[in-house]
Amino acid sequence: MSRPLLYLDVDGPLNPYAAKPSKRPAGYTTIRASVGRERPLRVWLHPGHGAALLRLPYDLCWATTWMAQANRWIAPVVGLPELPYVDFGEALFRYRADGVHWKTEAIVAHAAGRPFAWVDDEQSPADATYVTDHHPAPALLHHVNPRLGLREEDFTLLTHFAAALPA
Repeated sequence: MSRPLLYLDVDGPLNPYAAKPSKRPAGYTTIRASVGRERPLRVWLHPGHGAALLRLPYDLCWATTWMAQANRWIAPVVGLPELPYVDFGEALFRYRADGVHWKTEAIVAHAAGRPFAWVDDEQSPADATYVTDHHPAPALLHHVNPRLGLREEDFTLLTHFAAALPA
């Protein structure tokens, strides 16, 4: 069986954008990303996250509004190679009356029946229900506090989830 997928959101898990705006979190560096905005976007990234993510028993994939731009702006700073990404296409930011996040359906389709974990700061019980109802393999939807970003306990949880999957 192939390794499970790990879907990575940028803003929240890797960029703790909701931390105090005047105080960069310890260990993080600041970049200014010109991603189609009038003013560059301030992004805080931890250079050690890439190595920690690569040690996990997953195939990594971006699941972020940054899509391909994550490989240009985020991956080099955190120490990740170029990764595949979920192309959200026309679903990007699309409102769903059922409360399911606009990313969820595309992630389930992209996973194509493979076990996966998804780290994000915007998941809800509606997303968990959607995944349970539409995805035949085990899945972990893990909320990351956007004030804190990924922490050691998140990496531990992801490791335990992957270890518990059937061989």
